[in-house]
Amino acid sequence: MPLPPGTTLGPYTIVGPLGAGGMGEVYRARDARLHRDVAVKVLPASFAADGERLRRFEQEARATGQLNHPNIVAVYDIGTHGGTPYVVEELLEGDTLRARLAGGPLPARKAIDSARQIAIGLAAAHQKGIVHRDLKPENLFVTNDGRVKILDFGLAKLTRPEAGAVAPEALTSAPTAAGTDAGVILGTVGYMSPEQVRGLPADHRSDIFSFGCILYEMLSGRRAFSASSSVETMNAILKEDPPDLGRSTSDLPPGLERIVLHCLEKSPDERFQSARDLGFQLEALSAISAGSIAGAIAGAGKSTGTAVGGARSGLLGARVLLWPAIAAAVLLAAAGYWAGLSSRPSETEASYTQMTFRPGMITSARYAPDGETVVYSAAWDGKPTAIFTARAGSPESRAVDLPPADVLSISRSGELAILLDSHFTIGWMRQGTLARASLAGGAPREVMQDVQDADWAPDGESLAVVRTVGGRYHLEYPTGKVLYETDTWLTGPRFSPDGKLIAFVDHPSMGDDRGRIGVVDLAGQVRFLTDAFSSARGVAWTPNGRAVWFSAGRTGNVRAVYEVDLQGRQRMVDGAPTGMTLGDVSASGRILIVRDSARRGIAGTSPGDPVERDLSWLDWSRPAALSRDGRQVLFEEQGQGGGPGYTVYLRPTDGGPAIRLGRGSALDLSPDGRWAMTTTIGDESLLSFLPTGPGEPRTLRVPGFQVINAQFHPDGRRILLLATESGHPPRFYLLDPDASGPPRPVTPEGVGIYCAPSSDGRSVAAALAGGAAQLWPIDGGEPVPLSGSQPGDLPTQWSEDGKTVYVVQKQEKAARIDALDVASGRRTPIRTLVPADRAGLIAVDFVQISTNTGAYVYSYRRILSALYQVDGLR
Repeated sequence: MPLPPGTTLGPYTIVGPLGAGGMGEVYRARDARLHRDVAVKVLPASFAADGERLRRFEQEARATGQLNHPNIVAVYDIGTHGGTPYVVEELLEGDTLRARLAGGPLPARKAIDSARQIAIGLAAAHQKGIVHRDLKPENLFVTNDGRVKILDFGLAKLTRPEAGAVAPEALTSAPTAAGTDAGVILGTVGYMSPEQVRGLPADHRSDIFSFGCILYEMLSGRRAFSASSSVETMNAILKEDPPDLGRSTSDLPPGLERIVLHCLEKSPDERFQSARDLGFQLEALSAISAGSIAGAIAGAGKSTGTAVGGARSGLLGARVLLWPAIAAAVLLAAAGYWAGLSSRPSETEASYTQMTFRPGMITSARYAPDGETVVYSAAWDGKPTAIFTARAGSPESRAVDLPPADVLSISRSGELAILLDSHFTIGWMRQGTLARASLAGGAPREVMQDVQDADWAPDGESLAVVRTVGGRYHLEYPTGKVLYETDTWLTGPRFSPDGKLIAFVDHPSMGDDRGRIGVVDLAGQVRFLTDAFSSARGVAWTPNGRAVWFSAGRTGNVRAVYEVDLQGRQRMVDGAPTGMTLGDVSASGRILIVRDSARRGIAGTSPGDPVERDLSWLDWSRPAALSRDGRQVLFEEQGQGGGPGYTVYLRPTDGGPAIRLGRGSALDLSPDGRWAMTTTIGDESLLSFLPTGPGEPRTLRVPGFQVINAQFHPDGRRILLLATESGHPPRFYLLDPDASGPPRPVTPEGVGIYCAPSSDGRSVAAALAGGAAQLWPIDGGEPVPLSGSQPGDLPTQWSEDGKTVYVVQKQEKAARIDALDVASGRRTPIRTLVPADRAGLIAVDFVQISTNTGAYVYSYRRILSALYQVDGLR
């Protein structure tokens, strides 16, 4: 029965009805405790009959209540009244999106803005592991001030079980104006994803499909999938594309239809992989529809420096879908603009002055105390990294008389903190010896080993350092006082101008430069200001110390410059369709940006063909495994082409086309070549097994562990994991999927990333960090030294007869394969691997060999950089 005014539900007093529907009645009520009006949704009494469903609803409602996001309706409370559940939410003034759409399609600018808000709200929920499952215009509310709120998270679960098929009544009744009646399992007909139609499990990508349906409807005024019956509608969802948006919407911004269609891909793997990436795409379009390109065209001839990249505000997050349209507009406006330059709001006159012109990689750049002299480190023309000085207006740089080193920081008195003997250990992780040196040159004074990064405190006397201690990464200040530590790795410590805070990048995966921005005070209190970006490098404070600038990107290595304040509010400052790394910000607000053209490739041979060929596929190809016969290489694409979750491929080593296997990070091929083992980016406890031929994928979760690397045991059943448990350095474990209990340790903590199981499966060759390789019994016991092994050896493979272990020694921009005779310790050089073109080459790694055939593959990383000074960015 409807509740009359004056009825009390706990501390809430009913004021009057607001509406009613299949989900129950909604009332305006007064919260007697906080003296505010709220909305109380009283659910049908039948929903309380199933205790398990009600428990799930309560659990989800509590989780939703913790979201506290401006684009999600706030849930204040849950309770029961006379055995009937109710939900207390914030009271909203406005209309549902369904009501707004009753008047026809929305203007493109308004639709993009509303869609952007929905995507941001979804991203916040998905980050907490909450999926809506029933997104539709009825569940979206537009307030009177234009803010979009997502409604009814959790209620979808209450009205339908976790798995099952579509309710029989949904198969025979046509959709109603509201979409469907309450009780339809797994979604609302017309907004369901293909996997929901099929009754399969639905994850966050299902919400993205529903979002695409809604955005299509906002733009066109009609549903993306609509037929005379629910059966025909669902068949269209499974097999058909919606009508072309451009035919009925003439003012559609370039790229918008591609975004809609990308959301509506039938396969979840082909859609946007996160609502956050979707939000950035829409944010970019929002800037375009507001006329930012026109602003850039009007001001294109006003810039006095060399332009390297431009977009501010929302346009900076534009991904590859948008750049062709943006670049075309800008190139028409100014033929001299750097190719791919995006638009800039007219209120900012930014100029770009190119300061370096030689081929090679720039590793860091800082301003000297005068704010005019730039000190940078670079490896030009294939030579070792050296330190140089430069000034704007002069194309020449001057070499500083110091040994090969990377510049980390410059004190107010002009003293350098540099990294000697710097080398990459895993991926982007570098390590060396911290030293102090004079800018005038001379012999540096060594301070500390095993250092990754450092920054001078404002007093110019002491340093904050990032270093490894016992296999863990420490941020220390002063030396020995740990402010923050992690099992993975850190970069970019930078003191705030007042010296009270240190900003840094926290990287969640070993070797991968994905990262989030954090700050820590001198008492060790840590706050994270952003979530994880696909790539994050370069940190600097604004001159007033109120915000942090950093360079990061959502997909691949395309990075923009962002600002985040201490409350976590973000904005994009500058960007372009390339890798941009922030070097420094001067006291006057000038900034240094390194523009990187980066590529990781694969080179190797095939059986019977000793000629080395390039086996790269897209823009950032990393080999993970070579088949035993040497004819197939398993690799992943980590860059723009691979997408935010990376993509796994299998390619013939004779140069044939690659076959896409699925999403994730590649780990190993099974001994029979039938399965590719992968892990999930952002969920490294989940292993997936993708068939290389016919078959269905399988998954295996390793709770409590973060997997760094993994290999199949020679028996093809068990798995050797390189993984970390919380608070512990990495070590190798043996995982038996058929046995109960956690993985069993094989090596001690602090082991390197490579291991090689023996042909008989009884031992594994591995090395503790910095040490020579040893043979560890897989079934337990004391290790024995691997005869002839040297510090730095990376075991990679055993011969079939078990008499030889092949190891890799990393060299300066090369890698050498040696064969170790297990019995005698005799060491025989086999081959040195290095690409013919060494310009910009920074590392050769991930060597894989086939001992049966002599085939091999390896990865090379190449970066060509240019340094720019930028004036006028705010």
